[in-house]
Amino acid sequence: MKYSRLYLCALSLVITACSPIGPDYVRPTVDLPDTWKTTKDADGIVWAPGNPKDAIPKKDWWTIFGDKELNELEAKCLANNQTLQASIAKLDQAKAQYGIQFAAFMPTVQAGAVADNQRVSANRPLTNYKVPNATTIQNNFSPYVSASYEFDWIGQIRRSVEAAQDTVQQAQADKENTQLILTGQLAQAYFRLRQTDEEIRALKDSIGLQEKVLTLITKRHDLGASSEVDVVQQAALTESTKAQIEQLRAQRNELENLVATLAGIPAAGFHLPGGKLPDTLPVVPVTVPSALLERRPDIASAERAMAAANAQIGVAKSAYFPMLTLSPTYVGYQSNSIPSLFAVPSMIWSFGLQAAQTLFDGGRISSGVDYASAGYALSLANYKQTVLTGIQDVQDALGNVQQLKLARANEDKSVANLNRAYELSYIRYQAGLDTALALALVQQNQLTGIRVQAQIKGSQFTSTVGLIKALGGSWDAPAAPAGQSSN
Repeated sequence: MKYSRLYLCALSLVITACSPIGPDYVRPTVDLPDTWKTTKDADGIVWAPGNPKDAIPKKDWWTIFGDKELNELEAKCLANNQTLQASIAKLDQAKAQYGIQFAAFMPTVQAGAVADNQRVSANRPLTNYKVPNATTIQNNFSPYVSASYEFDWIGQIRRSVEAAQDTVQQAQADKENTQLILTGQLAQAYFRLRQTDEEIRALKDSIGLQEKVLTLITKRHDLGASSEVDVVQQAALTESTKAQIEQLRAQRNELENLVATLAGIPAAGFHLPGGKLPDTLPVVPVTVPSALLERRPDIASAERAMAAANAQIGVAKSAYFPMLTLSPTYVGYQSNSIPSLFAVPSMIWSFGLQAAQTLFDGGRISSGVDYASAGYALSLANYKQTVLTGIQDVQDALGNVQQLKLARANEDKSVANLNRAYELSYIRYQAGLDTALALALVQQNQLTGIRVQAQIKGSQFTSTVGLIKALGGSWDAPAAPAGQSSN
């Protein structure tokens, strides 16, 4: 008994020390550009990549905008958004599944007991033809402990655990990606709402000026210096501006409802007071393209899915080999009376090793291996496409930020000139040197310019959010498990 135990322990150590079946995972290389396509900004400076360890916003990236209301809304989003809660639940499921797979390393131990009183039939089949059967009533008491254990001699369990671990990391990356998308959507919706506030404010200011001009034109009409056409025309311009305000208010209501939903708040009970865009636009230094592999959670998720698919190839190939199980194995006692139950003669035990090997399955195992291999090829293609999409996202966002900076500089100059043109036209109209039509055209151009200026400013903030999202937000990829290559 002593030697058999030592033999089985040694056997277990030997067969579990074998290298696991299937290919070891190595992250595939992806051709990446050294830098981004950039143009000169409004100051004539060409954008250069920043240091990925120091330049990228950390933790709660939205705090770099310095907007207290946005910070509060983002905190509510993290706490209450149900889409994010669903991704957290999926992560918890993945962790639980990892626990299930890891438990296969351990033996299964069960305890049981049988206690019955039975009557044996006198007409049962004979076991000894010289001794006739008789009716018997007897007790049976049998407590026992049983154990079974599957030897991981080819690494099938290790590959299953590896796949489960990769899936946990994938779920973690998916959760972070969901959080990045939702917080980004919230920030962009918030800035569009503030842009709308600024447009409404600009229109209200324009109405004040238009009503002032309408009063002047009306007085001139009463004195016979202007025609009724001038009065009606100016009144129409004023009413048109008021109509634009109502359109913007409807747009603001929709944005307010979107902000509420993203923050996990019922839209019907949510109201955000009027405000304005932040005074300054934060600068987001850009990392080199290769940093996206570590920075973007969607790329990390695709890479972890590929690692899990690679491990599944080993799981599928393990079906080619026999399964070794320590079973039936148990120890216990059996007696027809309780006083003698735990006596030495009442002891029972069994120790066995089972091996099962599939001899013919019509190609099921080979098809399973082909399926797993195709799954890896699919995940590899998805990974490479996700990397390409990530590069495109950054390039698009970087281009938008740069071009909007140039557009903002030009529009600021345009609005300054339009404001000066209005001042001069108003003076000339008062002096009778300009017509009401000329003044109205200047007013309309001024209003359009101010609205475009607010729209470009809002777009600058939403594009900056888009750039931060494209760079991966404030998330860093987790370190690879010990012993696993990340090249």
